[in-house]
Amino acid sequence: MSEAIVLSAEARKDVGKGASRRLRRADLVPAIIYGGEEDPVQVTLAGKTIRKVLESEAFYSQVLTLVIEGKEKQVILKDIQRHPAKEFAMHMDFLRVSKTQAITTHVPLHFLNEDICKGVKDQGGAITHARVEVEIRCLPGDLPEFIEVDMAELALGEHVHLSDLSLPKGVELVSMLHGDGHDLDVASVQATRATTEEDESEAAAPAQKNDE
Repeated sequence: MSEAIVLSAEARKDVGKGASRRLRRADLVPAIIYGGEEDPVQVTLAGKTIRKVLESEAFYSQVLTLVIEGKEKQVILKDIQRHPAKEFAMHMDFLRVSKTQAITTHVPLHFLNEDICKGVKDQGGAITHARVEVEIRCLPGDLPEFIEVDMAELALGEHVHLSDLSLPKGVELVSMLHGDGHDLDVASVQATRATTEEDESEAAAPAQKNDE
């Protein structure tokens, strides 16, 4: 478990595109906090701090603490707008969370043992990722930073589906709440071109011998 992320924010009254541009020139990132029973609050965060936390995977899938005028607010990141060319944060959306209310958010998948995967190491296949994150529903206290997918025993032609994932206690997959018809593909081991050509060569060899 990563260390808790605590960020200082300042409330702001000046809103609009012009105000946001001025804030960004001052190396501040405009943001909004919404949700719960309180009104939305416009805030700013230090650009230097945001650039650092954006490098941490936990920032995207962890309950965060925002300190505004000495008061702590528990939130999760719901959206981030980045500059199309330079990738820095232009605006951020945070959702307030309550310990007693379930939240819906996305968490990344961590694929383990790909280097020793049976279908790759022994059968010459290649791993294909159908998705790199999943949407989950849980209480804030049960929110995982990521979900692990063990690829070690997956053979050539086999798939990992959502229903195969090992979930932490209290965590549900949103897609699976809609029924088995939404049991989506997560990853698979597919034959490569080299593997296919080798199989075709082996199949053709006995036929050529019989012709002789």
